[in-house]
Amino acid sequence: MEKTVFEIPKMDCAAEETLVRLKLDGMPAVKDIDFDIAGRRVTVLHEGGLDAIERAVTDLDLGGKRIHTEESEKVRFDEHRGQRKLLWQVLGINAFFFALELLTGFIADSMGLVADSLDMLADALVYALALFAVGGTVARKKAIAKASGYFQLVLAILGLVEVIRRFSGYGETPAFQTMIVVSLLALVGNSISLYLLRKSENREAHMEASMIFTSNDVIINVGVIVAGVLVFLTGSKLPDLAVGTAVFVIVGRGAYRILQLAK
Repeated sequence: MEKTVFEIPKMDCAAEETLVRLKLDGMPAVKDIDFDIAGRRVTVLHEGGLDAIERAVTDLDLGGKRIHTEESEKVRFDEHRGQRKLLWQVLGINAFFFALELLTGFIADSMGLVADSLDMLADALVYALALFAVGGTVARKKAIAKASGYFQLVLAILGLVEVIRRFSGYGETPAFQTMIVVSLLALVGNSISLYLLRKSENREAHMEASMIFTSNDVIINVGVIVAGVLVFLTGSKLPDLAVGTAVFVIVGRGAYRILQLAK
């Protein structure tokens, strides 16, 4: 058994991790994969097949390169039920706030809230992909990824079209009170998620990645709150549209990369 470490500089969010998983899952030589998102590294446990694995990583165009390969006595990375339980909890929180922010975003005419809801959805879909695809075939995993990628991409495009329409003068100034209150609630939800994830003693696989995704969500929540304050101070909808545009682009970029590999 061999253990090879790859450095992947452009692996900084849920979409890139999913790309790597989809590329390597199903390769006969690959026995398990461990992610260090913070360090931008992936450790692959495999039996031979190093050249094919290295080509698969470099073909992703994420700047991946092999750091080192060594013999390993570890037969597989341990699967902990606690990790799955935590991921289910985080998935539930993301799904709840996706629905809440989407609904209140339309009611309050806030593209920032709508965009933040799609970011919550993107994370929830990545967690769901990991949980539901465990033990499944490569074709099944790619089918799930493809469906989620198309769904995210369509929603991101619709969101950007709506932002452009509102930039053109349509739509009301968003209700800043709703923006701030709902984003504060989402901030509490993401903080709880972060607390639950940090309670885990394990720092492998999705656990480290999930903490980074949730930390990014906290930053976006704060951005929407700041946009709400600026809407209040200026009486303009531009701060809300600016935040919405940024988040829609992030969601669309992740969806596009997943679709490219799911082909």
